[in-house]
Amino acid sequence: MSCLSSADAVTLPPPESLAVHLDLVGGISGDMFVAAMVDALPALAAPILAELAAVRTITERAPAFRETSSGGLRAQGFGLEGSANAAGWRTTSGAVGDGRKESIAPAHAGTAYTAQRRRLADAPLTAPTRDHALALLELLADAEARVHGTPLDAVHFHELADWDSLMDVVAAGCIAACLDGAHWTASALPFGGGRVRTAHGQLPVPPPATSLLLTGYPWLDDGVAGERVTPTGAAILRHLVPAERCGTWYPSGRLVSVGCGAGTRTLPGLPNIVRALVLSRDAALIADTDSDNVAVIEFDVDDMTGEEIAVACDRLRAESGLIDLSIGTRHGKKGRPVIDFRLLATPQSAARIASACFTETSTLGLRVRDECRRLLRRAEFAATVDGANVRVKVAQRPGAARTAKAEQDDVIATPTLGVRRQTQAAAVQRALDDGDE
Repeated sequence: MSCLSSADAVTLPPPESLAVHLDLVGGISGDMFVAAMVDALPALAAPILAELAAVRTITERAPAFRETSSGGLRAQGFGLEGSANAAGWRTTSGAVGDGRKESIAPAHAGTAYTAQRRRLADAPLTAPTRDHALALLELLADAEARVHGTPLDAVHFHELADWDSLMDVVAAGCIAACLDGAHWTASALPFGGGRVRTAHGQLPVPPPATSLLLTGYPWLDDGVAGERVTPTGAAILRHLVPAERCGTWYPSGRLVSVGCGAGTRTLPGLPNIVRALVLSRDAALIADTDSDNVAVIEFDVDDMTGEEIAVACDRLRAESGLIDLSIGTRHGKKGRPVIDFRLLATPQSAARIASACFTETSTLGLRVRDECRRLLRRAEFAATVDGANVRVKVAQRPGAARTAKAEQDDVIATPTLGVRRQTQAAAVQRALDDGDE
């Protein structure tokens, strides 16, 4: 589903060809994420506000976007109209223990997760937005349930109980629905420090629910204390960005827009923003091909023997999740020959395979990146030629053209090169004929 207007569709690629990288400069909260995405893709504002209008009651203040700044940078803000706080938006829980005095929201009696879930389920939201919003809400509730050792349906939200928090969930759900099929990555998460005041007292930063939601994700300490990642921000990352695409994973493509979403706090020496970078990933090929994402791992070695390289390749090829491994020869410093390794792996297995590269080879460093791969649609046929069963892959190329290739392993026992080629050609022709029927 795409929520982009027809006017923007002229200049923006379809969502499935977009890559979005979240640069967590100041950290991430729900309102910072929403503001950054709308700043990068203004066409998202209208569907977000329409979905929020479907949930909001007449007694609740309306959400709004406005121009603001943080650390000297222009940014977009997202919050409630008519807020009385100094920043012009809602008050958020602030970290303590870092020498600054923060505004603390008044204690809230809490709202049951089941009530919030029912409210979203009963609201006249579009189905994709509802599904994503409910998934985000369940992530938050599950984390709270595990923190407090209670059943999921017994969870009561405190810091997440108000309309301004629920609207972040709905707005993020709308963005996820509008950009369904996009490729998401993010920078490492800032650790922060100190303590945060909650309904359960002062808790260490990052709070327990946030820590649970982002277990397995890369963190960094940039020396700036405070609550840098809120539970809602953590749930959004968990929902959109797999852990293996955080920290060391960057998208490739043509940069088409950049947006900044500002938080309400002022950070020392650092803009409190999320920066969203939106890239286009070869939209021209979308109609004729399928796509997936692969991790590319590359490195060079210049001090291994041929026998050692052969063993390393065999063992790396045996790793689950490896798609391909190839090696080439180049010349490095001082004219020394080097062996260049290039591995393609599924993103989920990349960290494990990278570790295996350090174990099986003498390399001291790797180059790792995430890439979008375009794949021709293809099918496999079995053809029988002179009693031999030969597998043939038939690829559909752009337009009506088809190409086919017989598996070499299936004709390896056939004597002489000439006979093998004849067998393969016959198998290819039969596979193409069968595909026409």
